[in-house]
Amino acid sequence: MKSALYLCLLLLGLQVQGQQQEQQIPHPPKHHSQADGENLPHVKLAPSNADFAFKLYKQIRDESGNRNVFFSPLSVSTAFTMLALGARSNTLRELYKGLAFNLTQMEEQEIHEGFQHILQLLNDPQREVQLNIGNALFVNDKMELLQNFMDHVKNFYYAEAVSSNFQNPEAIREINKYVETKTHGKFVDLVKSLDPETMMVLINYIFFKGSWERPFNSDSTRDDDFFLDAKNSVKVPMMHQNKFFNVYRDENLSCWVVEIPYKGNVTSLFILPDEGTMKQVEDALLKETVSNWLRSLEEREIYLDLPRFSVSSSYDLKSLFKKMGVTEVFSNQADLSGVAKNLPLTVSKAIHKATVDVRENGTEASAVTMIEISVMSMPFPPPPHIAFNRPFLMMVIDKLTDGVLFLGKIVNPTAKED
Repeated sequence: MKSALYLCLLLLGLQVQGQQQEQQIPHPPKHHSQADGENLPHVKLAPSNADFAFKLYKQIRDESGNRNVFFSPLSVSTAFTMLALGARSNTLRELYKGLAFNLTQMEEQEIHEGFQHILQLLNDPQREVQLNIGNALFVNDKMELLQNFMDHVKNFYYAEAVSSNFQNPEAIREINKYVETKTHGKFVDLVKSLDPETMMVLINYIFFKGSWERPFNSDSTRDDDFFLDAKNSVKVPMMHQNKFFNVYRDENLSCWVVEIPYKGNVTSLFILPDEGTMKQVEDALLKETVSNWLRSLEEREIYLDLPRFSVSSSYDLKSLFKKMGVTEVFSNQADLSGVAKNLPLTVSKAIHKATVDVRENGTEASAVTMIEISVMSMPFPPPPHIAFNRPFLMMVIDKLTDGVLFLGKIVNPTAKED
């Protein structure tokens, strides 16, 4: 029986309280030039990461039924790409294909350099948002990692390998303490037990806490109806603003797109499909669609209603990846011979957890806000009223890397855990 490599992916999302906490960066990155150029690895990586984000979203959507969806595509792709450093032959090819990397357009070295630059840019302590992403390997002391794998994991992904006696309960406490600390207490006692065959626990975490450029006034928040479907509704605290936002009405897809920026180079898109058009909008979720939305945004005054909510999700990535054609890495045919000496390894478990908290003073943001004042020669029609009082989509985008940090669908803002 093969020894099991237990791959655990964790994500902590969107805390939207206005106060900033001090950055906690395990490996302070070197300052990286922000000069844009098509040949910078992280720029070349962005289209593939976007393709993967929307591919994984549709797979989760198909399995989730009528439940909330929320996850970090960047957390998932970072962890599996880091694992790819130790994969070989068909296992490696399947992983790259599943992660939407085209090796005819990017070399392997460029892929890992791209993630290295993303980690540097996201963890920059000079940013106005609190954004931390990092990786760790907890290794059974019975296993010896190959030096080449350790060097690459440390160089590209700033991950340290921690050797532990997995037979000792202290090892589980050590892993859980790491997760709890890095996610600011959002995930406590995540690992309940380790299989006797487990040789390594690979963890990726992402934590975001941002303040809206223009917060909602909590005095304006009031309970209102959120329509789950044509017949059912729940009461939610609904936030209100009557201001200028970057907005786009997509007539082809029958939806509104509203950009709500955060302080710092992070922004969020909230997408409100017309009644009965959610699946049409979801099916059209592609990088080209989102690029078109971002290009088409125009500043205009709107009445905006947005629910205050907090939801969490948990996913079995092993099941999701298998349905996307990535199977070998989870089987006895897995070739992870680049990880450790003389140990046949396979991925026995891969989980992803995410949580989001959207409130009056924060969530994520970054965008240009220019209030246009015109001479009034004739009465203007009233500003459109865009009420997110039915199922909607949301995404959080880092503008420095063009990365989709978080992606989700809120079908019931009162459902805490899915």
